Amino acid sequence: MAKIQAPVQKNQMIEVQFEDLTHDGNAVAKVEGYPLFVAGALPGETGRIQVTKINKGYGFGRLVELFERSPHRIDVPAADMHKYGGTQLQHISYEGQLQFKEKQVREVLTRIGKLEDVNVHPVLGMEEPWYYRNKAQVPVGERNGKLIAGFFKPRSHEIVDTNESIIQLPEVNEAIQAVKEICSELDIKAYDEVAHKGVLRHIMARYGKQTGELMIVLITRTAKLPHKDKIVEEMITRLPHVKSIVHNVNSKRTNVIMGETTKVLWGSEVIYDYIGDVKFAISARSFYQVNPVQTKVLYDKALEYADLTGNETVIDAYCGIGTISLFLAQKAKRVFGVEVVPEAIEDAKRNARLNGIENAEFAVGKAEEVITEWYKQGNRADVLVVDPPRKGCDGTLLETIIDMKPGKVVYVSCNPATLARDLRILEDGGYRTLDVQPVDMFPQTTHCEAVAWLELV
Repeated sequence: MAKIQAPVQKNQMIEVQFEDLTHDGNAVAKVEGYPLFVAGALPGETGRIQVTKINKGYGFGRLVELFERSPHRIDVPAADMHKYGGTQLQHISYEGQLQFKEKQVREVLTRIGKLEDVNVHPVLGMEEPWYYRNKAQVPVGERNGKLIAGFFKPRSHEIVDTNESIIQLPEVNEAIQAVKEICSELDIKAYDEVAHKGVLRHIMARYGKQTGELMIVLITRTAKLPHKDKIVEEMITRLPHVKSIVHNVNSKRTNVIMGETTKVLWGSEVIYDYIGDVKFAISARSFYQVNPVQTKVLYDKALEYADLTGNETVIDAYCGIGTISLFLAQKAKRVFGVEVVPEAIEDAKRNARLNGIENAEFAVGKAEEVITEWYKQGNRADVLVVDPPRKGCDGTLLETIIDMKPGKVVYVSCNPATLARDLRILEDGGYRTLDVQPVDMFPQTTHCEAVAWLELV
């Protein structure tokens, strides 16, 4: 094997200055032009690092000591969570986080989308950027004869036992802790993924912030849940907000969390929550935004960009359980939503009925196929809204949008890089991007959502 030529060696201690942050929150230092990525450092800081890995064009290092601190650095309230809780930016002031995310959006729009004249607004952040997630699903293991539950260490399947997450609602943290203690007291065995033995794989908690309703889901390898009645009794006693206790069975060797079989052990099949004035029924398997406070901010901006008067036909691609569709339906003449997941479409129809919304219709299928077929049948949209997964819009859908020529496109994105790519395609197809509004849905993490407003030239 050829030796990698680099100006540093593995385990070498060197002093560096950090220049930038990557999209995943690592600081960048350069030695003779060779980039080293280091977690926990910030641009403008200087310090000593230990080189931990060398690749052909870049390497990694570990921060050993800081000499100069960034004015945006803050003391981390839970140091272990920085390593294990997915909170890559919590050592940065919230103002600094918002600046980082705005810069990230601007840079990918310029670099990938070649969009240099787009009006990118400052990121819309939260007043309280801690303890906001309404859902947690944590892996379960054993240590010293007791159950542990928390997060996987990065790039491993080693569970770090966690009593609290700084980005989950207190009610969710409390619920996870209580369930862990109950199952440990009743000697419920944790799932061993190597031996494919044991019972309890994951604990899920969902909480309706506006309604105060709590759902607990126990995900097991076995169809039988030992001490089922006692578990339910203890949960009802210790968790006064609980409205639904659910058992899901996943007997497969897989990293997928939930299995196909779901049974309500006690209470309701769903809990309820609101985003604005729209009420949503949330089942164990429903997709529902984990930060409903910022979801309303995001959807209000999408509604503002759609600028509906009540006479428009709107198509909502990737509609999920109908969250954006039902917001749009309050202002539009007609809304058509499409989603590939059948259960999500059933949820969308149920949520429409729940809110008395009669001008929204939903179809199951791939957005690129269903909308293309609608177009062939002569159905047109005045406004088309897309909210795709991280991989962005399918190429066929983008071609259909360009052929269909809706006067306005509102693009809701959870990945600035694929947003930039797709905006470039739409611009080449006759659209102009007027505005991009980043929204911080996930404070303390590197993720940033954005809404783009495009009009047909």
